Parts: sequence; C-alpha cells; structure tokens
Amino acid sequence: MSEEVKTLEDLKELTGAPDAVEAAPVEPQIDDLGRSYATGRRKGAVARVWIKPGPGKITVNGRDAEVYFARPVLQMMIKQPFETVERLGQYDVMCTVKGGGLSGQAGAVRHGISRALTLYEPTLRSKLKVGGFLTRDSRVVERKKYGKRKARRSFQFSKR
Repeated sequence: MSEEVKTLEDLKELTGAPDAVEAAPVEPQIDDLGRSYATGRRKGAVARVWIKPGPGKITVNGRDAEVYFARPVLQMMIKQPFETVERLGQYDVMCTVKGGGLSGQAGAVRHGISRALTLYEPTLRSKLKVGGFLTRDSRVVERKKYGKRKARRSFQFSKR
C-alpha cells in the first residue's frame, strides 16, 4: 500500500464505502391466511399468538378471553398493546397458552400480541418498544436449595 491514508475521506475513497447507509424498510410477515404469528413468554408460560384483521375478538385456548382470564387486571393486561398503538378492536387474536399460572399466561399473551403486531405492522415497533411490551420479562421463581425450607428460608433454629 504505497498511498498514505491521513483522513477519513481518504479511507472512504479506498474502500468505496457509501456516505450514508439507508436501512431497508422492514416487510410485514403475513402468512397465506392473512395472519401474523409470534411466541410470547413470561415466567413458565408460553403463548403462541396469531393475529389478523377483524372485529377484535380474543380467543385463548378455544375460550373467550373474558372467560379464560376472569380477573379484570388480566383482561386489561392483554389489551394494553392494542391501546398503546390505538388499534383496539381492529385485530382478532387466537392464541394457545401452556404452563405457568394465570398471571404468567396473561403476560405471555401480552408479549406474544406485541410481537405479532410488530410483524404485521412494522411501523408500530417504536411505540411498543418504548412501552416495554417487546421485552421478555425474565423473572422466574428461584429454585429450592437443599438444606433450606424454600429457596432462601431456613428451618426454624432451636438451641435445645
């Protein structure tokens, strides 16, 4: 290499690097039936979620969401992604959930809905990311240790 590179512009000329790199627009991932699929996880629960345009019916394991998640807090939880992006009542949701308890399952469904929405409409990703809906909540129950009553709780000490 006989030429000496002194500035960044010289280096760009040598490598042929473009001045501005433009990000390619993200394409929606929609299957033949007009649905987007995503997996959501929370604690021990795993939710497989399909969304498609419709009147806003949410079905969980073959039952209506209001029947499956009877507590109003859990119903509110699974509707949060739609409220954040102002798409409430515009998508039908069909999901199957396994593992965990009701709270973990509701969190898994919410995570799956958020991910499916970003695949159906990639422009919504920034709003959902700011709201924290795309981040998997990795907190799980700590395992029980030997010699302990629970994960950290010891047996009651007695001198005699």
